[in-house]
Amino acid sequence: MSGFDLSVSVSLVTVFVQGILSFFSPCVLPLLPLYLGYLSGSMGDAQGAQTSRVKTLVNTLFFVIGISAAFFLLALGMTALGQALHQYQKIIIQVGGILIIAFGLFQLGVFRPMALEQDRRIRFPLQKLAMSPLVALVFGFTFSFAWTPCVGPALASVLLMAGSADTALQGFALIGLYTLGFVLPFLAVALFAGGLLKLFQKHRNVVRYTVKVGGALLVVIGLLMVTGWMDTLSGSLAGSDPQATPTVQVTQQPEATDTPEATDAPEESQAPIPALDFTLTDQFGNTHTLDQYKGKTILLNFWATWCGPCRSEMPDLQAVYEDYGNNEKDLVVLGVAAPNLGQEGSTEDITAFLEENGYTYPTLMNEDASLFYSYGISSFPTTFMIDKNGNVYGYIMGAQSREVFDDIIQQTMDGANS
Repeated sequence: MSGFDLSVSVSLVTVFVQGILSFFSPCVLPLLPLYLGYLSGSMGDAQGAQTSRVKTLVNTLFFVIGISAAFFLLALGMTALGQALHQYQKIIIQVGGILIIAFGLFQLGVFRPMALEQDRRIRFPLQKLAMSPLVALVFGFTFSFAWTPCVGPALASVLLMAGSADTALQGFALIGLYTLGFVLPFLAVALFAGGLLKLFQKHRNVVRYTVKVGGALLVVIGLLMVTGWMDTLSGSLAGSDPQATPTVQVTQQPEATDTPEATDAPEESQAPIPALDFTLTDQFGNTHTLDQYKGKTILLNFWATWCGPCRSEMPDLQAVYEDYGNNEKDLVVLGVAAPNLGQEGSTEDITAFLEENGYTYPTLMNEDASLFYSYGISSFPTTFMIDKNGNVYGYIMGAQSREVFDDIIQQTMDGANS
């Protein structure tokens, strides 16, 4: 699959900075008080009050490992494991939300009376739930799903850059640098939290309130995840930050051949990847298939009504649709929405949204979200370009400007003719 040349140089420093910026995205920063509350909440007993800085760093490391593991798995959208995570993402979020609510209730003291009524010979160390590497790992893995709208595109871009590296070692280096950039701020927070632990040890009356506040925050976040409102919150936060949506897309390099002439021959193009077929109905009741647009370039835009970046680029998509001939000429503009997926509304709600905002380009209603899973969509918006031969030319994540849309359209058209 060919990549879009957006004239952006990929350097080690750039990847490292992307990791740092991912930490400071508006989907992560609002949850830092929750994370600090979780750390300070461990001081509810004598053992917690003596938590060492090393132990805090260890828990932070496991927290970040959980985040990184989930992002890496979600980025593998075309693998069986990645597909399973996409398909059951809502269930994973809800189960994680229930666990977080349970941890929050424990910090609030709800489970302590129950523990005291148990047979003294049965020792169930509930206090360890407040601070342990395993719990930190679960928290990191769970929260990462809520952060995907902001952080997912940046990580996916880095993974795609790694996929285009000349060697596997270079690819791993890119991923490692991104992870390092993302980890270092968390470790800095952990060091700062270690100072707070000592401060709170001197002022134990403050600890009593931080434990309750941390527990309450956990319950609130858990409820947001169970009800699905975390998607809406993350999407809104992502939409408020123009830096949260990257505009770089690099795809895989052609595979090397075993022929002796490979080193001397000109660079060969990668085998084309046929676009996945579909038969879907738009907001007007019209049916669309991939085959009916053979011979035309297709812009396929995956979006959601609750997604701020999606809403920000839709006026440009409407302009592209109109300026290129309302799908009657060489370019076809198609949106794709998934009714009732997560916080998405019904088909009627999506149609009403389009009508209210004056968007007339066809939006395909993918009721079972099968096209989202098949194309490995991990963040909104994501735009696929399909050439006139029905092959995927490339794709790009994040909200784009009119200039970028014109650029990738022209590249796709030129690429199909070369």
